[in-house]
Parts: sequence; C-alpha cells; structure tokens
Amino acid sequence: MSAFAFPAPPPCPEAETLRAEIRAFLKDALADRKPVEKAESWTGLDPAFSRAMGQRGWIGMTWPRQYGGQERSALERYVVLEEMLAAGAPVGLHWIADRQSGPLIMRVGTDEQRRILPRIAAGEAYFCIGMSEPNTGSDLASVRTRAVKVAGGWVVNGTKVWTSFAHLSQYMILFCKTGAAEDRHGGASQFLVDLWNTEGVTTRPIYAMTGEHHFNEVVFQDAFLPDGALLGKEGEGWAQVTSELALERSGPERFLSSFTVLVELVRALGTSPSKAEAAAVGRLVSHVATLRHMSRSVAGLLQAGENPAQQAAMVKDLGAVLEQELPHVARQLVPVEPDAGSPLALPSVLAHTIMHAPSYSLRGGTREILRGIIARGLGLR
Repeated sequence: MSAFAFPAPPPCPEAETLRAEIRAFLKDALADRKPVEKAESWTGLDPAFSRAMGQRGWIGMTWPRQYGGQERSALERYVVLEEMLAAGAPVGLHWIADRQSGPLIMRVGTDEQRRILPRIAAGEAYFCIGMSEPNTGSDLASVRTRAVKVAGGWVVNGTKVWTSFAHLSQYMILFCKTGAAEDRHGGASQFLVDLWNTEGVTTRPIYAMTGEHHFNEVVFQDAFLPDGALLGKEGEGWAQVTSELALERSGPERFLSSFTVLVELVRALGTSPSKAEAAAVGRLVSHVATLRHMSRSVAGLLQAGENPAQQAAMVKDLGAVLEQELPHVARQLVPVEPDAGSPLALPSVLAHTIMHAPSYSLRGGTREILRGIIARGLGLR
C-alpha cells in the first residue's frame, strides 16, 4: 500500500513579511464588517474590495507581469488567501478566477483568451465553473451537456447546476462532451464562454435555506460558441479539468469556511474556560493546524510543478468534516440558540454557518467521490 507524502514547503521569509502588510490592510478595510458578515468567508461579495486587492497585486500574484501578475511564489499567495479567509474578507467575486480559471487560461489558452487575465488580476473579471449537472452527482465523466461542431464554431445544449455566482460572472469555463458519449474521458472538452454576450444561455437561481442566492442552474439551448471559445485542445478537457481540481480542493478555503465560529466561540468562552471547554477548543485548533500543514504542503508541491491530486482530495475531505463539525461543537459548549437576527455575534454566526454547512461537503466534490480518489491513491481500489 502506498502512502501520501505531505512534505513541508520550502522556507519563504517573503511570505511572512507580506503577512504583516495584509493584516494592516485588513484591519482598516474590515473595521466595520460584522461577525455574521465575516462568517460568509469566501462567498462574501464586494466589487470594491476585489478591486482594492487587485490594486495591491494580491490577485493573480504568481502570474507573469505581462498578464497583470506579480511573479510571486505560491507560498506568498497562500498567505494572502489564509489571512483573507481568517479575517472574513469578502473575496467571493474574484475567488474562482484567481484560484483556477486564470491559471487554466494561462496554461492552455490562446493569446486572445489570455487578454482576459489582466482584468482578473485587477479584480474586475469574474468566473464561474460549469462542471456539475442534474442526475450525474459528482461523476464528472458522465456529463451530458454536448457541444456539436458547426461552421465557425460549436452549438451547445445541456444544463449545469450548483454553479456558484453564475448570475454575477462574465465568464464560465464549460466542461462538456464533444466526442462519443461512451468515451468517458477522451470525448470531453472545455470552452471559455462569454455569459454576457452569448445567446441561448439562461441562468436561474438556486436559493440556499437562508434565502441567499449563490448557486445557479445554467441552461444552454442551441447556444453558439465561436471556434475561439475552445479552451485548449478538443478532447483534452478531462485532463485539463482534473488538473484544476488540485487547485480547487487544496486551499485554505477547504477548512476555514467555519473559522468565524471558532473565533466567536473562543471569545464567548472567555479567558478562564473549564478543562472540558479548553480540551474541546484545543482539539479544534489542532485540527486546523494539521489541515493548514497539509494544505501548505500541497501549495509547495504545486509550486514545484507536481500534481498532488490525492493529497488535495484528502485536504478537502478532512476540511469539510471539520467545517461541518465546528458549529455543533460550539453549540455543545455555549448555551446559546442560533439566531440570524441576534445582535450578538455567536448566535448570528452559528445561524449563518449551520444553514450553509450542508453545502461544504458538496462543493468541490462530494465526500464519496473524494474518498474514492483517496482509496485509489492508496491502492485500495
């Protein structure tokens, strides 16, 4: 049986220097942000905040300067991500573009497609990901949305669901079939879709239990995409999309979605917790610290040019377990009822997080899919 390695990333003193700069920025930028707003984590939305990050070079920061980047290390970028999430900054609008869409375009896109990159780095271009579909669960290879080649381009028909922020995004990276239906992996391709200027695309909201609108259903009905929309090579969509998943599953957002609950729990327990309370909080903190080590290790492996797909799946799976457990531990330790309308921090943060927690083990791949990947990596399947 093989085992996964999570080597410590190389030292990066520049990252720690950057950390102090970020904290100073966030102290002022988030001074008026309420705890329940901070609990939104990476789904918080603020165009002005995204532009402010772009102005400081904190989006697309590992990219070449010609595309708006700063040519900084993956570990410096990691510090930006974890500080933003720990502080509850509203980074949702640019998050997907910075995390995976931009790097994909950088790697396989045409010169024309790469013209979008400086706008991403400026915090002005937002992306969504067209992967999941109705009746396919997390079996990405079984998607049925299809692009058929016609003169000058492609005609797309099909439906995507759970598409985060599609209603706000200018662009979608669409994963669909272009080859034989029975060719589960070789018959798929990716397209760069201009959502605002493509006819035949309808976006419908999927509301969360809170009434909030993050997810969407996106329907393609005889939507025409020009030849220039093909991203990478026809038939290589599976290889492209699986390479994205290491980026999507391994970052600090995979274990910090509930971090505001931990912050407010510690504040509510005060400076003299009981032994049982201190032990419970210590356990949670140790889990966060372990996941942080694993996540930073993946960042180091990605910087070294490796594809740590199994390690990323493990970070995502264990992170979702912790994120969903945190509000329940808090309720056991502090006798407060979740209350979205409460002026107090912990009840309102608990209410928000409990209502959103079911989605934590959905986004980025369900628990069953992730554990299948891990099992294959360990030689168990």
